[in-house]
Amino acid sequence: MNEIENFLTENQIRPTAMRILIYKFLATKDFAVSLADIELAFEKSERTTLYRTLKTFEEKGIVHQVDDGTGITKYALCEVGCNCEIGTDLHLHFHCTSCGETQCLTERKIPVVNLPKGYTATDANLVVKGVCKRCNVK
Repeated sequence: MNEIENFLTENQIRPTAMRILIYKFLATKDFAVSLADIELAFEKSERTTLYRTLKTFEEKGIVHQVDDGTGITKYALCEVGCNCEIGTDLHLHFHCTSCGETQCLTERKIPVVNLPKGYTATDANLVVKGVCKRCNVK
């Protein structure tokens, strides 16, 4: 088995050809991608297969969803050892208003927010909007 197949197997995911291809696709991106982006890359594949693959990856902690305020859910690979838990692994996202890309800024962690008694956080998302470094150079 190759490295990706081993990685998927270690995460209790059967390494089908499509899952391997989608993982490779996501690994080549330095920004979050939508289901529509993946559909364009794999035109001959069924939308449900692509969506189920993303959901499986999300359930197993391989990818995380990014809500960048555009109304379109995007997905990005998690770093090794990430578990996307509040207070430990949540990180900042940056949405470029020029090119439309949303990038994970994994080195910038979201600080723990102390909620009032009786409140329980289930998710947190912090998106900064502006112009990315590539667009600033243009």
